[in-house]
Amino acid sequence: MTKKVAVLMTDLVEDSEYTVPKDTILEAGYEVEVVSPEGKVVEGKQGGKFEADVSVADANAEDYAALLVPGGFSPDVLRGDAEDRPAKFAKHFLEADKPVFAICHGPQFLIDTGLLKGRNLTSVKNVKTDLINAGADWEDKSVIVDNNLVTSRTPDDFDDFTKAISEALK
Repeated sequence: MTKKVAVLMTDLVEDSEYTVPKDTILEAGYEVEVVSPEGKVVEGKQGGKFEADVSVADANAEDYAALLVPGGFSPDVLRGDAEDRPAKFAKHFLEADKPVFAICHGPQFLIDTGLLKGRNLTSVKNVKTDLINAGADWEDKSVIVDNNLVTSRTPDDFDDFTKAISEALK
């Protein structure tokens, strides 16, 4: 069986916050599948076009070993899903203690899982208050690993973030 990591994203994703971790995941021997709300091409903030492999409605979270939530404006768009399908999909990974990697605004999206209370994490600073209000313990660090949850702030922290991803996928 192929080990797969789901990347939950939609339009206005920060391109490098998908591509850099994706390369790390591939180097670790995992397949990467893009899961988007409609299963269509995802357009990045910097002009990248990324083919979605499956819609969130058709994706089975049990088929994946881990989840990546890149930042940009994509996490906020994901939160707007009328049926909360992206949040329900992501919730599986936290409940099943599978690795979840989130950078920049990605951790803010995870608020909708209802599972951040008491979790240690980081993010881009402008969503700090949202995370604290959701019960998370927020710190301004390049990367924080809290059991299966790996969070990071910005592309400036890629070295630490990708190292933590590699460790989690061993």
